[in-house]
Amino acid sequence: MKSTEIRKKFLEYFASKGHEIVASAPMVIKDDPTLMFTNAGMNQFKDVFLGNSNPDQKRVTDSQKCLRVSGKHNDLEEVGVDTYHHTMFEMLGNWSFGDYFKKEAIEWAWDLLVNELGVDKSNLYASVFGGDKADGLDVDSEALEIWKAIIPEDRILLCDKTDNFWEMGETGPCGPCSEIHVDLRSDEDKAKVPGAELVNKDHPEVIEIWNLVFMEFNRKKDKSLEPLPSKHIDTGMGFERLATVLQGKSSNYDTDVFTPLIEKISELTKQSYGRTDSKSDVAIRVISDHVRAVAFSIADGQLPSNTGAGYVIRRILRRAIRYAYSFLEMDHAFIFELVEVLDSQLGEHYSELRGQKQLIAKVIHEEEENFLRTLEKGLGRLGDIMKGTEGDTSDGKQVFELSDTFGFPVDLTALIASEKDLKIDEVGFEAELQIQKERSRSVAKIDASDWVEIYEDSIEEFVGYDQLSAKVKITRYREIKTKGDTFFHLVFNLTPFYPSGGGQVGDRGKIVSGKETIGILDTTKENNVIIHKSKNLPTDLKAIFHADVNPETRNNTELNHTGTHLLHHALREVLGTHVEQKGSLVNAKHLRFDFSHFSKMTLEEIQQVENRVNELIRDNNSLEEHRMMPIDEAKDAGAMMLFGEKYGDTVRMIQFGGSKELCGGTHVQATGDIGLFKILHESAIAAGIRRIEAISGQRALDHVNDTLGDLSAVKAMMKNPQDVEKAIQDLINTNGTLQKQLEQFNRAKAKGLKGELLGQIQEVNGVNFLAVEVDLGPNEVKDLSFQLKSEVDHLFAVFGSKNDGKALLTCVISESVVEQKKLNAGAIIQELAKEINGGGGGQAFFATAGGKSPEGIKKALKNAANFLS
Repeated sequence: MKSTEIRKKFLEYFASKGHEIVASAPMVIKDDPTLMFTNAGMNQFKDVFLGNSNPDQKRVTDSQKCLRVSGKHNDLEEVGVDTYHHTMFEMLGNWSFGDYFKKEAIEWAWDLLVNELGVDKSNLYASVFGGDKADGLDVDSEALEIWKAIIPEDRILLCDKTDNFWEMGETGPCGPCSEIHVDLRSDEDKAKVPGAELVNKDHPEVIEIWNLVFMEFNRKKDKSLEPLPSKHIDTGMGFERLATVLQGKSSNYDTDVFTPLIEKISELTKQSYGRTDSKSDVAIRVISDHVRAVAFSIADGQLPSNTGAGYVIRRILRRAIRYAYSFLEMDHAFIFELVEVLDSQLGEHYSELRGQKQLIAKVIHEEEENFLRTLEKGLGRLGDIMKGTEGDTSDGKQVFELSDTFGFPVDLTALIASEKDLKIDEVGFEAELQIQKERSRSVAKIDASDWVEIYEDSIEEFVGYDQLSAKVKITRYREIKTKGDTFFHLVFNLTPFYPSGGGQVGDRGKIVSGKETIGILDTTKENNVIIHKSKNLPTDLKAIFHADVNPETRNNTELNHTGTHLLHHALREVLGTHVEQKGSLVNAKHLRFDFSHFSKMTLEEIQQVENRVNELIRDNNSLEEHRMMPIDEAKDAGAMMLFGEKYGDTVRMIQFGGSKELCGGTHVQATGDIGLFKILHESAIAAGIRRIEAISGQRALDHVNDTLGDLSAVKAMMKNPQDVEKAIQDLINTNGTLQKQLEQFNRAKAKGLKGELLGQIQEVNGVNFLAVEVDLGPNEVKDLSFQLKSEVDHLFAVFGSKNDGKALLTCVISESVVEQKKLNAGAIIQELAKEINGGGGGQAFFATAGGKSPEGIKKALKNAANFLS
């Protein structure tokens, strides 16, 4: 059975049991501070488990894209080394929200595996939660009795909390689980050791295939368990592992989930797979796995970057590039070519991949080329480190700097070092790494207490589309400690405050009760709960408060948010329908809009887009808001839907004339309210991704007026020429000519000065020494330094000069002095720069420094001789 058939068979089976087939949620998570990525099928339903929202259906089934490369569930270093761990994988699941429970979940799982998919039941084992004294939980006797009616008791294993109590993280929904394991070994091996003895022992052929989680509890911060409002079923079966079982393979990588990728990698690298050379096989597995993770992350809106989730994605891709470079001898980009294979395999089921394959390939291609250049630089720096290595072990601090600065992987450093019979100081490297980790943790650490309930009725309603004030009560709160500060998160029974989302920042404002006013510093959303951040906790938590959104800030934000919709519409008209939104930031001051486009916009295109937006503003199209529109109806209407967003059965469509987008943000009542729209910048932020920054409303008008004021001032200074542009160009040309004449004059001056300076050189401890202040520009000082260095042996010279009211120091040293006297111009100039209240650096034989205290030049020159004493 091919993998596409397996996925289809699974979904159709549960559809026949009354389950709604739902689409996979994006792999990148946006509104849960505890998770970067979807690491389990249950993530998209977390708010349902917590009781924060009601499910649209009681029974659902899906194939969820998951990524496990950070936090508790981190399999990255195992990926490729073994044959069953993955970064990105599909989790097949069926769900019950307060409907059926253990009996149906267990019986249907067995029926599907054995009767529908044909798995040999004699190879299957079931594990059941054996209880935990610390949590006060007994053996899951209910699940045990259900299994006894299905399989022999010697195939049912009681396991501890580690294996059979599922928890997503340190806090949150959790519960006992029952796992189904399959023994894929040969009959000969099975006769030697029973499969029951190998379950949960990390045997590559005795593996867990399906986890049936009985979601009953919520783990609190104090580690205690509280019952969830309703009992739920959460099952997860690894799609790739299931394919291994059904296709009779011993490795996930031997199934048709991976073989097309592996074949293409072999073709591109000219390296066959399945040889005794395990390093090349590991590399091919790494690449075939990692390209899936990176491609789906980009499709879901997360580009590789240097921070947060983007850094994780970049790290995964760089691991693949590194393996290709080290073990497949690939020194050029090729991984991007695998995107076409991914599309042919998965594009039909995952439309986001097919719709963006060109962008995905372009981003991966650029990342490959950039990192290959980094590897080359790193190799050069590594060579320098090895030259300076004393004994047979390199300095751990230098190895860490190589990793931290160049992104040069430590294991590649170790590999290259071993080829030269050297070792790296792993202890020193780990020490530096831990220092960095602790520094990062101390900056980013957020300590959140458990929620304190004030009112049992915590049902929340957002009323901010229609009103900016409301009477509210606090239903619960928690204390937050971060970066040494303490804040409070407040939840109201209803709120006019818009929570940050869709690029729009959260509202600010205040809540008032009697004489007490509490400022709302920000509004966010977490697991479908709107959270209001305050510095202080109200005295009377049970009081009725008057909540007020800051009207000016909200209004200016709405101008910019509607501006992004009009900008998106105009970009697609001017550049083409390939333009898709890839991110945005909307606040009261400005807007930022990221979009897919493969070339820099011309000035003419930018002006066309700006003109078109202002035309749409003058059209004064009224807001047409469709709050509870069926999603199919919105699609038929042509509404723009963003990749990486999770939409429900009903959506909110915002329309201004021909502009139609699914959006949860706040907007003006008519486009004419915006007044004016002005583009400030257009730039690139990644391969195939451009960014426009713009302003609207009064800020745009002020900007235009300020610009016109500057132009008027320039015209007045230039005696009001008829053609200002020509007059400025003439001035630039004249200035350029004068600058060249000045440089020629200074060079002649320096040439005349050189003879004078040769007579001032003194011998100090076998070195020709000169420290003098000269009246020359920076370029002329540099020319003079190198002329003297070429004419005078064993030279150590320091020059002081002034440029535009600032101090400049220049140090030049002959290579012979650097080697014999161990002098270093870079180190010397840093020390001397203290006298001019500045800093600098350079190479061992030439360095410069700048500072804001010219009066310190004399002392710096005087101190220069000390380096020869």
